[in-house]
Amino acid sequence: MIVQNLTTDQFALLAFKAHVTDPQSVLANNWSISQPICKWVGISCGARHQRVRALNLSNMGLRGTIPPHLGNFSFLMSLDISKNNFHAYLPNELGQLRRLRFISLDYNEFSGSFPSWIGVLSKLQILSLRNNSFTGPIPNSLFNLSRLEKWDSMFNIIDGNIPSRIGNLSSLVNVNLAYNNLQGEIPSEIGNLQNLEILVLGMNNLSGPIQPSIFNISTITLINLFGNQLSGHLDLPPKVSYSLPNLRVFSLGKNKLTGTIPNSITNASKLTGLDLSFNSFSGLIPHTFGNLRFLSVLNLANNYLTTDSPTAEWSFLSSLTNCRNLTTLAVASNPLRGILPPVIGNFSASLQNFYAYDCKLTGNIPHEIGNLRSLIVLSLFINALNGTIPSTVGRLEQLQGLSLYGNNLEGSIPYDLCHLERLNGIRLNGNKLSGPIPQCLASLISLRELNLGSNKFSSSIPSSFWSLEYLLAVNLSSNSLSGSLPSNIQNLQVLINLDLSRNQLSGDIPITIGSLKDLVTLSLASNQFEGPIPQTFGSLTGLESLDLSNNNLSGEIPKSLEALLFLKQLNVSHNKLEGEIPANGPFKYFAPQSFSWNYALCGPTTLQVPPCRANKTEGSKKASRNFLKYVLPPLISTGIMVAIVIVFISCRKKIANKIVKEDLLPLAAWRRTSYLDIQRATDGFNECNLLGRGSFGSVYKGTFSDGTSFAIKVFNLQLDRAFRSFDSECEVLRNVRHRNLIKIFSSCCNNDFRALVLELMPNGSLEKWLYSDNYFLDLLERLNIMIGVALALEYLHHGHSTPVVHCDLKPSNILLDEDMVAHVSDFGLSKLFDEGDDSVTQTMTIATIGYMAPEYGTEGIVSSKCDVYSYGVLLTETFTRKKPTDDMFTGEMSLKKWVKESLPHGLMEVVDTNLLRQEHTSSAEMDCLLSVLHLALDCCMESPDQRIYMTDAAVKLKKIKIIGVLVLSRAEIGLNV
Repeated sequence: MIVQNLTTDQFALLAFKAHVTDPQSVLANNWSISQPICKWVGISCGARHQRVRALNLSNMGLRGTIPPHLGNFSFLMSLDISKNNFHAYLPNELGQLRRLRFISLDYNEFSGSFPSWIGVLSKLQILSLRNNSFTGPIPNSLFNLSRLEKWDSMFNIIDGNIPSRIGNLSSLVNVNLAYNNLQGEIPSEIGNLQNLEILVLGMNNLSGPIQPSIFNISTITLINLFGNQLSGHLDLPPKVSYSLPNLRVFSLGKNKLTGTIPNSITNASKLTGLDLSFNSFSGLIPHTFGNLRFLSVLNLANNYLTTDSPTAEWSFLSSLTNCRNLTTLAVASNPLRGILPPVIGNFSASLQNFYAYDCKLTGNIPHEIGNLRSLIVLSLFINALNGTIPSTVGRLEQLQGLSLYGNNLEGSIPYDLCHLERLNGIRLNGNKLSGPIPQCLASLISLRELNLGSNKFSSSIPSSFWSLEYLLAVNLSSNSLSGSLPSNIQNLQVLINLDLSRNQLSGDIPITIGSLKDLVTLSLASNQFEGPIPQTFGSLTGLESLDLSNNNLSGEIPKSLEALLFLKQLNVSHNKLEGEIPANGPFKYFAPQSFSWNYALCGPTTLQVPPCRANKTEGSKKASRNFLKYVLPPLISTGIMVAIVIVFISCRKKIANKIVKEDLLPLAAWRRTSYLDIQRATDGFNECNLLGRGSFGSVYKGTFSDGTSFAIKVFNLQLDRAFRSFDSECEVLRNVRHRNLIKIFSSCCNNDFRALVLELMPNGSLEKWLYSDNYFLDLLERLNIMIGVALALEYLHHGHSTPVVHCDLKPSNILLDEDMVAHVSDFGLSKLFDEGDDSVTQTMTIATIGYMAPEYGTEGIVSSKCDVYSYGVLLTETFTRKKPTDDMFTGEMSLKKWVKESLPHGLMEVVDTNLLRQEHTSSAEMDCLLSVLHLALDCCMESPDQRIYMTDAAVKLKKIKIIGVLVLSRAEIGLNV
């Protein structure tokens, strides 16, 4: 019997192994039939019968599906396959595992309805399905599990109501159903769970009142109902200390609750975290919060709370000074009015975050605030504070974010502020501060954002200021600053936004600004700058807004600005500029107001300037007429004879060149490589050097005799289109030059052999990074890659003299160099046009299914808008990690339709779960992902006329990235709650 039993378990394990991909070779190296299965990795057996009792394959990088054979482990008690890449449906045969007590399927890609067979596992104690894609309602069979202690289905797509039968799970201790689509009211029967300790129902669509029965569970320690649609008053029992004696965390933020905050809440003496933010609570803040001696976080922001008197001090703070463990206090965005009292300095050294912005505060910032030695974030912006910034702020050695903008503060910036070495965000704009900008600010090497705009600062900008090389944003606008800009402004290499407008700066604009490659907005308006606009501005390739108006600039507008393809706003009005206004690039779209009130600009009449006229005198015109009448006719006859001779010679040369071109690509810069060189470089086309296979050949890594390595694309000439594919790649790659396009170095072209020597991309393809188990791309990396692809396509469509349509955009054709910079490759199907960006042609060539635009697939119509469609599919795939040819897309359902129908509320359903596996995915990241997918849908419109151009797509994606990075960086430094 034992032999037979072992054979049963062994067969089930081998069947399981056959259904998975094992990139780390964990199973391949450890599951060998030469050893007993009880010694296999991840297997635990019972001592008596040697049957498999536990299967633990967590975090092994496995990918595949679960076979029904797994249901044959009749002695299995524990199943843990979490943190892998399993997908598809769970087989019903798992319901045969009647001894099962522990199931963990966390962090996989399982889909389909919530498995109803779980309800027959009567001994189940732990059920964890977190971070998958289970759908549908909760099955009633689940509530037969009387022994169930922990149920975690967070981050799925479960919908419907929470059944009232949940009250039957009498052993339940921990339930987490957050981040689903649950709706309806919270059933009162939850109050029957008298062993419950943790209740997490946040981020759903639950509505109605909070059931009072929840407050009868004396064992409960954590209640999280954040981010629902709950309404009504918060009705707590008067003796909370008896009914909720163990409650530690109570989170009701982001709902629709009204009424006053009940005083009885402060009787829950063990509370450490209380979040009532983003509701509609009104009335006074209770003075009894000081009873909560263990309180660590108190968030009352974004309500309608008030104080005793609009001119009195905040008396509720006195009580809170008793909370010696308080780390975060947020009362922002409430109409509290009143004055911040000196008692704020009596808070314990544990206070790290104080948010009191937009509270209609008046009076001074008390000097005692300097006693808060552990403070990391001080946020008092948009109030009516007056007086000076107390020098005691310099004692806050841990401070990272200081936000006091939008007040009536006066005086100078205290020198003591320069002691705060960790400070990375200073926002003092919109006050009445005066005096010079302190030289010592240059010592704040952690500074990323400095906003001193709309104050009364005078003197010059300290020369040392330009040594802060990691600044992202600088705003010194609307002050009285004078002097010139030094050339060492180029030190701010990562600067994104620079606003020095409305000052008294003078001198020439330094040409070194052109080296600030990441600059997006630049405003030097309303100063006294003179001299020319630097030609180097043409190097600011990411610039979107440039304002040089109201200065004394002279000379011409540089034609180099035509290269600024992202430039959407330009203002050079009210200067002394002259000459012809450039006509190409972004200048096609600017309005007359951009150029008004200048000295002598000329150009198209649509810009409301005089037309540019050639400088011809009347005498020269007469001489021209005499030339045409008496000299030109004899010259024409002579010229015809010469032309005939030239044509004859040219024809002979073309015939000779045609023979040469059979063996040499038509670009002098390419060196010729022989077949023997390529054979040696690839070690005889050894499979060990094979990088991949494509539609028309294979790509090898080749190392030449000088030690340099390249990618060598060898065409399979047995295929019908291989010759044409080779010719297409040569025709495109010989002319294009762009950072995000693959570079060609050489070629070999014989009668029976064709190969290209290309730039080697050490990080492989985007496809590898999306779908291989050992690789991961975070949000910023995916954005950077797709921005690179967009810039390449924009160049091909609009920035090249001969527009090029790639025709086969997909993840395998996006290659990544050592810095993870994207390079578009494989131009075997590309088309060249001569008639401009909107050219259209027809072809019989079919590209990759799933990525083709509808008009390309059905009618063979090719235009630049076909690439835009493919880019939209690629963008969607990059952020959902779903191929357009995935098995789930059948019938009328497609990748595009799936995403479109899921947004915005079902964002969590479609985004790659790898991007959501962090415990704290911020709202900024979610907004960024939502914007990306909306942009993808704009690219994938059914009609070509409705699709945006790649120029617009690139601009939007860069803006999404910039806004996302800024918001996230601000969140990190605590400039917002």
